[in-house]
Amino acid sequence: MTSDIQHHIETKRAYGKAVCQRIVEAIVKLGFPLKTQIRLPDYDAAEFTLVTDPFTQSQDLVGFWYSISRQRIGQIKFHGDGSFYAEYDVVQPHPSKKQLFVEAINAWGKADNIKTDAKFLDFPQ
Repeated sequence: MTSDIQHHIETKRAYGKAVCQRIVEAIVKLGFPLKTQIRLPDYDAAEFTLVTDPFTQSQDLVGFWYSISRQRIGQIKFHGDGSFYAEYDVVQPHPSKKQLFVEAINAWGKADNIKTDAKFLDFPQ
């Protein structure tokens, strides 16, 4: 890993950990127990790369989370303007609303205003 990407990873560590915590809180708020088969997001478990934003030409830090079988289960992208977007797979039936399937948790915003939302799919009746 180059020192440039390592610098970006370290600079975003507290921010990234706060985003991961908010995603975990959103999963728990849906009714999933913390001790669950859902693998929870961990900033330090993401594999990072730097990408150049084609519009702003800024260096964006992008991290991907993978399952044990190396399937992508989430991503987090820190934009040059200080904003971010993250998506993390849940892929489980809703714990209390049996007609719903929880696909993922999305998170977006800035460090001082992290928002989350769950993506649902309807189970066919």
